[in-house]
Amino acid sequence: MKKYLLGYDLGSSSVKASLIDAASGQVAASAQSPAEEMSMLALHAGWAEQDPAVWWEHAIKSLQACIKNAGISGGDIAAIGISYQMHGLVCVDKSWNVLRPSIIWCDSRAVEIGRTAFQTLGQEYALQNLLNSPGNFTASKLKWVKDHEAEIFAQIHKVMLPGDYLAMKLTGEVTTTASGLSEGMFWDYQTESPSAKLLALYGIPEEMLATQVPTFSIQGKVLKDVAALLGLKAGTPVSYRAGDQPNNAFSLNVLNPGETAATAGTSGVIYNVTDTNAFDPKSRVNTFIHVNDRRPRKSNGVLLCINGTGILNSWLRKQATGNGTPYDYTEMNSLASKAPIGADGLSILPFGNGAERVLADKNINSSFHGINFNRHGQSHVFRAAQEGIVFALKYGFDVLLGMGLKTQVIRAGNANMFLSPLFRQAFVNTIGAPLELFDTDGAKGAALGAGVGAGIYDSFEEAFKGLKIIGIEEPQAELSAAYSQAYGLWSQILKKKLQDT
Repeated sequence: MKKYLLGYDLGSSSVKASLIDAASGQVAASAQSPAEEMSMLALHAGWAEQDPAVWWEHAIKSLQACIKNAGISGGDIAAIGISYQMHGLVCVDKSWNVLRPSIIWCDSRAVEIGRTAFQTLGQEYALQNLLNSPGNFTASKLKWVKDHEAEIFAQIHKVMLPGDYLAMKLTGEVTTTASGLSEGMFWDYQTESPSAKLLALYGIPEEMLATQVPTFSIQGKVLKDVAALLGLKAGTPVSYRAGDQPNNAFSLNVLNPGETAATAGTSGVIYNVTDTNAFDPKSRVNTFIHVNDRRPRKSNGVLLCINGTGILNSWLRKQATGNGTPYDYTEMNSLASKAPIGADGLSILPFGNGAERVLADKNINSSFHGINFNRHGQSHVFRAAQEGIVFALKYGFDVLLGMGLKTQVIRAGNANMFLSPLFRQAFVNTIGAPLELFDTDGAKGAALGAGVGAGIYDSFEEAFKGLKIIGIEEPQAELSAAYSQAYGLWSQILKKKLQDT
């Protein structure tokens, strides 16, 4: 009888599920729910919340579609892995009831709380122990709840990340990982334990944190009633959990120092693995514990995140129409390719999805520069958007280089913005590194991680035996020169915008 591995990828747009044939490592079926995008609650400017019950609803639907599409029994699923949107806050009471909507990753309300904590803790302590400013991460969001929603805070029994919530719904246990604690800014890298100093400053009892379990391990087992609801076998282990960006790196077999992963969905990320406690003195990029820490050596991931990437392209698609109906992305890519590199002087800053860490937590919004009504059309706008996203990633990539981090090649899944030939061309020629494309994604990575955690695979090498490279793109001198010139104009516009903000 075949064994299958289930991987969940809980994003802010949808919940995706993939079933992997454990023997071959190949995808048997995938499904996502909803078909379009999950909504966000934004009661005030800079806020972003989602109802965890909606995540669970779509986790059920995506799994049921997967089982149907694969034509298998849920009892054939041997293990479950979870990837999830990072930095969210879920609060539950003693009965595991959710107390308020989740404050998700792109919510900016806690920026000032983190900035004040950075000064109070002291820059030296924060950078040496937390490897970051407390910033707008989960711990600061919890402090916001304490300050502004005291009645809710008083009822909180446990806090968790979005993936921890999904694991709780499956197993009835509230757990997290060291990697998860680090992404929430709860982790002290010197003591290798939750940061007593930050918790004390914020007035958060350590008992409020979820119980820590290893990233690759039997973290809990599916409850009998939940198994009946989902069509699974009771006792199926949940055996892997990681934030979406460490998991994206894992899915690409990016596990060793100097290896680099990239993704460009709603947000865009470049993620570099290091065996040091590296940090940026200005906290513009963030260091978190990587999934394979201590297997066999210390392993951290330095993460550059640009909040406004694919969401800009999605926004443009919804606003622009062709013959009265929205374009699809293939049509947009085709139109964009008709404009020249640099979009004939049109530049777009893509920072329209909350405060940007790489910009010192400033929220400068997205803006269009250099529009000429006599020269520019849709093709220029579509191209300038893709180039603006790449240029923002380049701006942050230079921070990584300034920290002394190295990269020989960047790996990405053949998904989201990387599906665009123009985007890939702009990326390799602006960043200046080759790009390897793989046929994988976060849900598949989570499934393979579950196989490692459940002992179905004896090693990472065995887990990745089915990983296939589908293309390599190299920088070209002539194109690189043209993109460098366009980036120079874009970066000058950004510099002035930051000065004026």
